[in-house]
Amino acid sequence: MRDEKFKKDGHHGGRHKDHGSHHRGPKTFRRGRAIAFLEMMNLKRSTIMEQLDKPEFQSINQILVGELKAIDILINEFIQLFEIQENEAADKKSEEKETSNEKGMETNEAN
Repeated sequence: MRDEKFKKDGHHGGRHKDHGSHHRGPKTFRRGRAIAFLEMMNLKRSTIMEQLDKPEFQSINQILVGELKAIDILINEFIQLFEIQENEAADKKSEEKETSNEKGMETNEAN
């Protein structure tokens, strides 16, 4: 009986439904998350860079320099590990801007 149900539904008990047409697949999803993480790391790096120039952070300047070196190492290792190209991160960022602009236009049209 179990085999009949499997053959009929194509999977066990119909548990695995189609999750919609927006499903991009696990590899694309993971790559997107990796690029998003890289963008977050770059944002942290730019924040530290800004702090280096501010007088209120001069007392911890050496700590900031050390953090900057550490984050640079992490970013470089991450890029190599996930084989991310610089243009991939830029492409993802421009896609997100386009999506947010489209959502903004939809909101304006509804008003």
